[in-house]
Amino acid sequence: MSPLEIRSIIKLATDACMNQNANTFASLFRNDADMILPGHRLTGKDKIQEATTAYLQSCDEIKIDIQRILVEGDRAVVEWIWQSDKNGKSDYAENAIIIDFKAGLIQRWREYTDPKAQKLT
Repeated sequence: MSPLEIRSIIKLATDACMNQNANTFASLFRNDADMILPGHRLTGKDKIQEATTAYLQSCDEIKIDIQRILVEGDRAVVEWIWQSDKNGKSDYAENAIIIDFKAGLIQRWREYTDPKAQKLT
């Protein structure tokens, strides 16, 4: 895959999250993909879609600000700031995500969150 194709898939994933579209988000993953989040591991596109649907539906609004994308071969590292509102509460996270691609789709999504990150106002 070219760096442009990889960046395009990352943009689609970002937009799907902000538009709370779990179907589109899950469509970017291979059937046997892994999604590893702090404290959770999801294996398989169906599990990823199920968990993503539940989470995205619980949010009132989502904003993602991509800080950087580094691409090497079929792997990308993404740093983004995630902000969401759920039931009147704001959530803020600074995440680093390592994404492996295979045959044009996401094979592995590994997300790290800085537990000490705080939004400065």
